Amino acid sequence: MTHIFPRHSKLNAPVAVGGEGIYLIDSTGKRYLDGSGGAAVSCLGHGDAEITAAIKAQLDQLAFAHTGFFTSEPAEKLADLLIDHAPGDLDRVYFVSGGSEATEAAIKLARQYFVEKGEPQRGRIIARKQSYHGNTIGALSAGGNAWRRAQFAPLLLDVSHIEPCYAYRLKRDDESLEDYGQRAAQALEDEILALGPDTVMAFMAEPVVGATAGALTPAPGYFKRIREICDQYGVLLILDEVMCGMGRTGHLFACEADGVAPDILCIAKGLGAGYQPIGAMLCTSEIYDTIANGSGFFQHGHTYIGHPVAAAAGHAVVSAILDRGLIGKVREQGAKLHDKLTDRFGQHPHVGDIRGRGLFRGIELVADRETKDPFDPARGVAAKIKKAAFEAGLVCYPMSGTIDGQRGDHILLAPPFIITDDQLDELTDKLDQAISAVI
Repeated sequence: MTHIFPRHSKLNAPVAVGGEGIYLIDSTGKRYLDGSGGAAVSCLGHGDAEITAAIKAQLDQLAFAHTGFFTSEPAEKLADLLIDHAPGDLDRVYFVSGGSEATEAAIKLARQYFVEKGEPQRGRIIARKQSYHGNTIGALSAGGNAWRRAQFAPLLLDVSHIEPCYAYRLKRDDESLEDYGQRAAQALEDEILALGPDTVMAFMAEPVVGATAGALTPAPGYFKRIREICDQYGVLLILDEVMCGMGRTGHLFACEADGVAPDILCIAKGLGAGYQPIGAMLCTSEIYDTIANGSGFFQHGHTYIGHPVAAAAGHAVVSAILDRGLIGKVREQGAKLHDKLTDRFGQHPHVGDIRGRGLFRGIELVADRETKDPFDPARGVAAKIKKAAFEAGLVCYPMSGTIDGQRGDHILLAPPFIITDDQLDELTDKLDQAISAVI
């Protein structure tokens, strides 16, 4: 008997009682290789003594002080550390408790910025199909996954969604990857013009699409063209790095791989590495100064923003990523993981695409490699692979609806940055076992 309201009432989840490195341990003693870091969260693995020591030390000093009255040393230190390494003109950090809060804050900040700037007619958001930006109403409105949105549609904001940059399915055979990237980006300008340039406040996108499309990387030059279009029409660029940021794709900030910087950037997940719930919204000095020199008050807030213990954990996590050379490790082990997946599944009759960056890798499954036809959704391939992998002792992140929210299946892998070569082999073997059991 349990009084927990679970994610799924039909699932009888085991009780997690311990964690050691890249493994989780349940109450029966069974060990699970955490091949997806939960949901790309546990970048440092489990049981990191340095991180837990930082949390304990902060608890001994100060557990909580409401930001309506105080700032705190750990929040100040973490903000400084993030801005020291942030791209472009990002200059201010607004701490929250998770990814959905970060993207919700970004949407509200974009709106208030234009109101205080004297352009209140700007209120439209453009995002992409097959994106995911969180579960709160604003974040879900920006997200472009049809299945996640469907039952809440009457509650959602009116957000425009253009096609994603999805070369595997949308690139024509007669165009180069670069040419396709330019064509995909052009959809943004077309939508801005259709809506009216003076009505659009922001374009929101994930540099590498995570949960709903499986480590979908942009074509070369795509985001540089997106940045140009935003600048041309005075539209803010909001990049959602909640899942793909904080070193996950081989850069501390994922957008660095594409040579662009946003006006507003959202991070979470790997920022706390699972040790504390924390996220953040970063914005440029120009956006901040517009508010500061106007009303002076960002009309937003949550009780636990800037929580001292969460900030202390975040500072310890980001410091560990930088000081331990883990970003280089992500690139190195990510390349090895890609090679292992390609060797094992590259010619698999039901694997259509293997993609990603760093330790953020996706496998798109198909019924037919030649036609790229997906499996019938009624088969529930992704859910069955998740279950089979879990039984084999592997936590991974399979999802359905890859193509349009209904059709298509993929598997997302995001193991801790500390994964060894032998553990990469174990991950690949257990994943193979699960795929073979289902397909």
